[in-house]
Amino acid sequence: MDDTAADEWMKRSSVILVGGLLVLAVLIVLIVLLTATFTPENTNPAFAAAVNFVEAAGNGHDQAAQALLTPALQLYVQDNCPDARVSACIQSYTPPEWGAFRSVVFRRATPHGSTAWDVDLIATYEEDKGFSGVCIYNRMELDDDGQWRVAGWAGWVHCGENGARDMATNAETPNRVP
Repeated sequence: MDDTAADEWMKRSSVILVGGLLVLAVLIVLIVLLTATFTPENTNPAFAAAVNFVEAAGNGHDQAAQALLTPALQLYVQDNCPDARVSACIQSYTPPEWGAFRSVVFRRATPHGSTAWDVDLIATYEEDKGFSGVCIYNRMELDDDGQWRVAGWAGWVHCGENGARDMATNAETPNRVP
């Protein structure tokens, strides 16, 4: 191979390499964007309502949290939670050494027909075991107005505890309401 042919081959291989890297970069960006856009809570309103409830209750936004409850669960909160505040019930489940609520994400869900979901979530708190994962269960039901409401909850326990598994049906899961 003479010098001209070798130079031509090097130019072509460089163009192919740069082009391939550009295509790869575009694909990676596209995958990241699609993954961020199509999270479960962005694609299913029942999951979004579950996440929104825990965020509101965890951050002390009682009015927003209360609006996401079924009427029966609103009565439960009124009759059983300190100061009739849903956030007070939720805050009573977690030990003080965990610190403040930080965030919550969808974990998984099981459908029950077209009008109910058992939704598992994972929250994080500032410190201690709360930082490594707090498992939460919400029973979500579709109301007559087409809105997803929390019909029950359980958990708010470290995900390493026995009661944190199969929370929808596990009799050992603490903090079950109703």
